Amino acid sequence: MTNDFAADVLICGAGAAGLSLAIDLARRGISFRLVDRVEAPFRGSRGKGIQPRTQEIFEDLGVLDKAVAAGGLYPRQRTHQDDGRYVDADMGEIIQPTPAEPYHLALMVPQFVTEQILRSRLAELGGRVEFGRELKGFEQDQGGVTARIAGGDCEEIVRVRWLIGADGGKSFVRRFLGTGFPGSTLDARAVVADVELSGLSREVAHRFARSGDMRLQVWIGPLAGTDLFQIQAPVARDEDVGLTAEGLTRFVSERTGLSDIIVHAVHWASDYEMNARLADRYRTGRTFLIGDAAHVHPPTGGQGLNTSVQDAYNLGWKLSAVVRGAPDHLLDSYEAERRPVAAAMLGLANRLLDAQKQGEMLRGRDVRQLDIGYPESELSLNFTASQGALPAGARAPDAPMRGAGGQVTRLFELLKGPHWTLLAYEASRATFKSCPGLHIHRVGKDGEFHDEWQHFKDAYSLMPGDCLLIRPDGYIGAVFDTDRTDEIDGYLANVGLSSFQEDCQ
Repeated sequence: MTNDFAADVLICGAGAAGLSLAIDLARRGISFRLVDRVEAPFRGSRGKGIQPRTQEIFEDLGVLDKAVAAGGLYPRQRTHQDDGRYVDADMGEIIQPTPAEPYHLALMVPQFVTEQILRSRLAELGGRVEFGRELKGFEQDQGGVTARIAGGDCEEIVRVRWLIGADGGKSFVRRFLGTGFPGSTLDARAVVADVELSGLSREVAHRFARSGDMRLQVWIGPLAGTDLFQIQAPVARDEDVGLTAEGLTRFVSERTGLSDIIVHAVHWASDYEMNARLADRYRTGRTFLIGDAAHVHPPTGGQGLNTSVQDAYNLGWKLSAVVRGAPDHLLDSYEAERRPVAAAMLGLANRLLDAQKQGEMLRGRDVRQLDIGYPESELSLNFTASQGALPAGARAPDAPMRGAGGQVTRLFELLKGPHWTLLAYEASRATFKSCPGLHIHRVGKDGEFHDEWQHFKDAYSLMPGDCLLIRPDGYIGAVFDTDRTDEIDGYLANVGLSSFQEDCQ
């Protein structure tokens, strides 16, 4: 089999996961093709919550400011009672930002807007989506993947190093591989629709549950950044809901007891059964599953799109490293790290769904995904006797600092980009040499960044001479001290970086 590759990576599916992976590969100079069998972008807002950890990722990918400008925070929720009274309350726990966690609340950005922003960013980096191109089959061997792609009246054969299934809950890639997708269809059917509507204020989201029956509730809220409302409601398995403007007007009237709420147009609507499923494996040879192809969630908790983006963010730098010569086994850490996260998020979404059925759901810190980490990963190594606040595998917090030149910066600015980052805390000037793909910064006295407000010390609790090696996806890979740099050499080689002794200046 020839290894005349058309691209390094073929990504099937141009939703949020596929687009995020394409952006990450594009900024790393890794060649790819991104195909989707549909003829045009998705028009709905099935996933609209951007959690704080994903906001951090979007900052790194260069799209956060556009996402914030295009959307907004979730409104308060107004729960209407049968007698006409109502109670307003926050839809989630309010947590104030801190220097370590600058993004504190979920953003509401309709999915079609998020994906439009991601496509624009991809175009800035020279990439594009090939719509109307469908994967029809593929074969793997030790050298790569040979795929058949159809579009229009023609079919082409392409040879790539890696194939990525980002093609949703009904993934063709997963089914073609024969990968199991165990789980369950939950005892929950629902309708969701993005509509033009009159008769309700846009200042709050509205929740109606006549006579306190949660099975008959309906939620109608403004979609931030648009003139649309979204309707969400559970429905019985045998209930017939017309997804036209007339049908939804009638449905809303029945659920609210009000006749002056009028749906004028339907931009997108779906009637679906909720599922909770997790793929048996994320990697089969040279093929990987990300996003909904690997896990599907009930919408409670707003975890699906966020978990999908973070899959892509985890896999992107590892694919790049292996393409450039890192050991292939680095890619095994993708499933080892991400599959347990999806399992935990499925459990959280199911618990929130049960609470929602009782009218008691409140989204707290656990949905923000800031506490996700990989402490058990083979890529998480502690090479220091001191016990800092954060072990290897933890998310690297932000911290404002002052540069030696006098300007204020944030640690996230130093981490931003496709590189690894080594932070040496009050360490000797002559300890390290620069290597390709590794940025080195000294923090503390005589360093180029001064911890003027002690935010770095508060977040990391390092001892003088301690060092942090931070992965490209913002997690601490290794904690070590300056007496153990020999041990970190092997770590660097395993992740595709040159050692301190070789190819360094």
